[in-house]
Amino acid sequence: MPTAELVVTGARVRTLDPERPYASALAVRDGLIAAVGDEGDVRHWRGSATEVVDLGGACLVPGLVDCHSHPVWGLAMATGIDLSAVRDLDGLRAALATAERTDGWVIGFGLDHNVFGGRPVDRALIEDTLHGAPAFLRLYDGHSALVSGAALKAADITGPRKFAQRSHLATDADGRLTGHLVEHAAMDLVTAVMPRPSYAERRARLGELLSAMAATGLTGAHVMDLGDLDLVGAAARETILPLRLRFAPWCMPGADQDALEELVALQSRTGRHWRVGGVKFFMDGTVEGGTAWLEHPDCHGQGTEAFWPDPSAYSDAVRFLHRAGVRTATHAIGDAAVRHVLDTVESMGPGARLAHRVEHIESAPDDTVARFGRLGVIASMQPPHTGYTRSDRSDEWSVRLGETRAARAWRLRDLRDAGAVVALGSDWPIAHYDARAVLATARTPRGAASARAGLTGLQALEGCTTHAALAAGEAAVAGRIAVGLRADLTALGLDPVEAPADEVAEAPVRLTVTGGHIVHRGI
Repeated sequence: MPTAELVVTGARVRTLDPERPYASALAVRDGLIAAVGDEGDVRHWRGSATEVVDLGGACLVPGLVDCHSHPVWGLAMATGIDLSAVRDLDGLRAALATAERTDGWVIGFGLDHNVFGGRPVDRALIEDTLHGAPAFLRLYDGHSALVSGAALKAADITGPRKFAQRSHLATDADGRLTGHLVEHAAMDLVTAVMPRPSYAERRARLGELLSAMAATGLTGAHVMDLGDLDLVGAAARETILPLRLRFAPWCMPGADQDALEELVALQSRTGRHWRVGGVKFFMDGTVEGGTAWLEHPDCHGQGTEAFWPDPSAYSDAVRFLHRAGVRTATHAIGDAAVRHVLDTVESMGPGARLAHRVEHIESAPDDTVARFGRLGVIASMQPPHTGYTRSDRSDEWSVRLGETRAARAWRLRDLRDAGAVVALGSDWPIAHYDARAVLATARTPRGAASARAGLTGLQALEGCTTHAALAAGEAAVAGRIAVGLRADLTALGLDPVEAPADEVAEAPVRLTVTGGHIVHRGI
C-alpha cells in the first residue's frame, strides 16, 4: 500500500467540491490529493516518512491564487523609495529630498495621482528638491512616470516622439517636456538607461517575494507579463517555487504574423511550478492617466482613443490566437475598451469557445455587465484598487470619470449576479499582494465603490480558488480539494466564508502547501 508524503488532520476543510463540501483530513502523495475525508480515511496513508500536521481546528481551503500579479517584472517596478504613503505635494518633496540615491539616481514607485491635487504632473513641482539628480518616479498605476530634466537628458529625450502604441511624452502649452511619461513605450525610453540590479540581487529578491506571498496564503499567481523566464527557470531548478507562476506574455500594437506565431510557440515553455499560459493585451491605459478608452471623453476631454491605434488589428490578433488554442487576457478599464473586447469575443461565434479574459473592468454600464455571463468571458478584477479612490469621489479617478461613470465602480457583485466567472487578484505591485486583503476588499469595496454591494464570503473565496482555476483553464486539476487534484492548500485561523471581512484581512495563516510541499508554516 503506498504511503503519503503529507497527512493533514484536525482541520475544518472547505473543499469547494460539491461531491463532498466538508471534511476534516486529507492525504497528499506525489503532489496530488490522495484522500479526503476524516482521520479514519487517511490513517492507512501514514508511513514512517509521512509528515503529519494537526491543524488544531484551522480552516483548510483550496490554495489561494492571485489572478493578476507581476511578481517578476514587478521587482523592477517596485524599486527604490516606496511613495505609496505620500499624500500631498509637500510630502513628496520631503521624501525626495532625503531619498537614497542608486548610482546617482532617485528612483521611486507607488506615487498616487492624488498627490498633485489636480495639478498637471510636472517635473517643475519637484525639480529643485533633486539638486540636479536624474529621477524616475513611477505612478501607482504602473502606466506612467514622472522624471526629472536630468533623466530626460540621460535618455537623450529632447522632444515628443511617435510610438506604435498610444503612448506619449507630455508637454505643456509652450511645448516644454513636463517629464510625465505616459504608457509603457514612453517609460521604456528612460528605464533603458537607468541602473539595473545584478542577477544575484534579482534572484534573492524573487525568492524573498515569493516566500512573503506564500505567507499570506498564496499558492499561485497568474502573471500578466513574460517576466524573466531564465531567472524563474533557474530558481525553479535550485529550489521549490512557493507559488505556481502562470505567465502571459504581452502582445503589443504592431505585432506581425511572426510575432504572433512566436507567442504561440512560447506556450510550450514550462518548468517545475511555472509555465507560459496565455497572452496579455492592452486595450487602454488608466483613468487617472487619461488613457482609459471611454465611450465619451472624461472631464478633462481625454480618453477617447484605444491603446491599439487600429482596434481592428487587436481583434485580428485575438482571433488568430484563439484559432491556435491560446487564451487571451486583455487590460480594459474604460467602458469603450471593455465593449470592444466583448465584441471581439462575440465575433468568433457561438461554437466551442476558449474562455478569454478581461482585466480590471473599472467602470461598465449595465448592458456590458450582462454580456459577460452570456459570452462566457472571465471578469478578472482587483478589489484592492478601490482603495485608491474616495467615498466622496473627490479623487482623480472619480473626478475624471464624472458622477455617472464613477457610480459604476468595480461592479464585482453585479458581474457575479450576471453569471460571470469573477477571478480576483491584487495586480502587485500596484496594490499589496496579501491574499487576505483581496478576499476582504472583495466583500467590502472601498472608496468610490464603497456604496456598492460586495461579494459574499463564499463568492470571494471562489474568486481566488474555483474561479481562478476556471480563468486559467485548470478547473479539472485545481481550485477544489478532491482526490486527484493538485495539493495546493491554504489553512487560515478562521473560516474566510463565515468570519467578518475585517477579521479575514488579519487572519493567521497556519499553513501554505504548494504541490504537496509545505512552503509556509504559521503553526
